[in-house]
Parts: sequence; structure tokens; C-alpha cells
Amino acid sequence: MKRLILIVMLLPPLAWISLLIILPHLHMLELSFRERVDVGVFVPSLSQYQTFFNEPVFLQTFIRTSVMSALTTVLTLLVAFPMAWIIVKLARGRSAGLLFVMCLLPFWISETIRTLGWMILLRESGVIPHLLMTLHLTQEPVELLYHDATIMMGLVYTSLLFMLVPLINALETLDNSLIEAAYNLGAKHSSLLFTIILPHALPGITAGCIVVFMLSLGNYLTPTLLGGTHSQWFTEQIYNQFITRFNWEQGSALGFLLLILSTVMIGLALRLSGQRFSDVMRRA
Repeated sequence: MKRLILIVMLLPPLAWISLLIILPHLHMLELSFRERVDVGVFVPSLSQYQTFFNEPVFLQTFIRTSVMSALTTVLTLLVAFPMAWIIVKLARGRSAGLLFVMCLLPFWISETIRTLGWMILLRESGVIPHLLMTLHLTQEPVELLYHDATIMMGLVYTSLLFMLVPLINALETLDNSLIEAAYNLGAKHSSLLFTIILPHALPGITAGCIVVFMLSLGNYLTPTLLGGTHSQWFTEQIYNQFITRFNWEQGSALGFLLLILSTVMIGLALRLSGQRFSDVMRRA
């Protein structure tokens, strides 16, 4: 009876995953291995994947997106870790909850609105360029949009919460008595960080880095709006193949290459950190 109840409870999520994730991906995989030779006529082919390696723009954009996503992940970790430490270890009483809610507030609105807000602040006629002129730091309005730094700043802002939550979960289980004992034994701040805090928080760090990297790698809206038409983000290439050129075969191949990259990076992160995927996901 218990097994029957379990099966009945699992049917809705399994159906949801199958219909919206597994079946579409299988169809995309089938599309990526065929070539259109005439109207409505297709033949099995590897030409879509060969095009990726033969066209420099695809490979360069792929590498650029991967590197910038990795840098975004590192920056997000550097920003989120002190915030998580303050919330968990330094804030007291309601202040900890208040600080977390303040971090959560921006995510109550859609990513589109948040990104448009950055555009209002950073565009040439926006708030920040006007403020710089008022303070006589610049002689004329400065266009702060459409730069790599702007894209990365937007991605860090978009992904911050997904790094913060695993770090908070990991640091909450760190016994304060270990830190006090290390201080009493004369440990320096650096040794305390690298021998106690970081090893204990490693599952949370790994989980946060995996999630942030995947979100940055697959993000389309933020790089396109903040980077403009020349953002050179790989998801933009996929979008162009599907929507602009109606080349679903090439778009499917690019999409699966992106999936393969994210899978490889997750495997490398788990191997380097010595973590198991099941343990990491419990921290996520």
C-alpha cells in the first residue's frame, strides 16, 4: 500500500519532467543529427556539429561565454560569502532575518524589470552618468552599458541569491566553539579561514558555484539587454538559429553543446572539490 501511494505521488512530477524536459530534449537531440536537403526532406548528418567547429564565430562565442560565466561565478562567490558570514555569524536576532529579506527583495520582481532598472541607471542619459557629471568626475555623459563589466555585474546581481542560500545553509552548521577554540590556540585569521571555515563550507560553495555557473551560462536576457547586439553570448547564437533563421537543426546542436559544457564543468567542479552530487544538492 505504501509503495502504491508513493507511485501515485511521484506520477505528477514524473509526468511533468517527462513532458516538459525529457521529451523536448530527445526531440532536439534528433533534430541536431539531421540536415535539411530540400523542403521537408531531411537526412541523418553530423553537419550541424561540424559547422560549430568550422565557423569561428560559434567557437569564439562559446569560449567567451564559458570564461565570462566562470568569472561571474567567482565574483558572485566573493560577494556572497561575506554577506552569508555576516547574516549567519555576526547579525543577531531579527537583524539576521532582516538582512536576508533585504537580499531577497530584488527577486520579488522579474529578471526583466531588474535588468531594465540597470539600464535606466547606466545608460548615457541615466542616473549614474548624470551623477558623475554633477560631481564633476566626467565632462560629458558616459555610456556605461554594452561593456563586458556591465554584463558581469548584471549576472552577479541576478545570481547572487542562488549563491547566498547554499552558503548560509553550510555556515549555519559550523559550530562557533570550533572558531573560539582556534582563536584561543592562537590561530590567525587566514589559517582559520582556510583550515576551518572554507573546508566546512565547501559543499555549500560547490553547490552555489554549480548553480550560478549554469544560470550564467544559459542566461539570455541579461547579456542581451546589458551587452546590446554585440554581447556575443552563446545563448544569443542559439536564439538566432531558432527564431531569426528558423534553423532548428543548428540551434538544437548548439543547445546540446551548451548542455555538454555545463555537464562537464559540473563534473570537474565535483571532482576538484571531492564532493558527491547528492551531498552538494542537499546544500543547494
